[in-house]
Amino acid sequence: MADEEIILSELDDDELVLQMHDDLYDGLREEIEESVGILLERGWTPYDVLTKALVAGMTIVGADFRDGILFVPEVLLAANAMKGGMAILKPLLISTGAPRVGKMVIGTVKGDIHDIGKNLVAMMMEGAGFEVLDLGINNSVEKYLAALEAEQPDILGMSALLTTTMPYMKVVIDTLVEKGLREEYIVLVGGAPLNEEFGRAIGADAYCRDAAVAVETAKTFVARKHNQLGQLSA
Repeated sequence: MADEEIILSELDDDELVLQMHDDLYDGLREEIEESVGILLERGWTPYDVLTKALVAGMTIVGADFRDGILFVPEVLLAANAMKGGMAILKPLLISTGAPRVGKMVIGTVKGDIHDIGKNLVAMMMEGAGFEVLDLGINNSVEKYLAALEAEQPDILGMSALLTTTMPYMKVVIDTLVEKGLREEYIVLVGGAPLNEEFGRAIGADAYCRDAAVAVETAKTFVARKHNQLGQLSA
């Protein structure tokens, strides 16, 4: 028997949110965009749509990616569907001043033009409620510093896929140290040839082996940072 077509507008709120989790998982962008519109029409706040429907759905995707149930192409489809929903929500979130989990500047280092892994991290971070500025590929120290100054993020993310470009991460971190800026940012690094030992050796806060780990690590460090700031101001 063929599946009956689901009419999204006929689902109640709880059913619709669960359906959105399924649609995200399946990478159905148009359905996500339609469902976001329905929830907003029903009086949901943009922040609730983001956290309860989109972020919760991407958390399931992230867990299954981490556990090897989903693979990169499927996660990219899910992230693309998430982007469709985010395009509707972003201006509304900005106008309502909704809280963000944190802010990240991310880019592939100088001499390296690989970006699939970085793009995946950026999408998954947005899916987890972070504001992300993606600098793209081939980023010099100067470009990273300019972005950090302009954006004042919580996190700097650097990616490299070549053994020849990996050492440039240390150049960026050493420059932050020289300028007395290192303690202001959480520095996360990733890419196929890296490992935890390398991350420690160059002075990064953490090495993240994939996008799912990057999200979990970022959340942990940002929560810790906010707790410390809270204690200082108390």
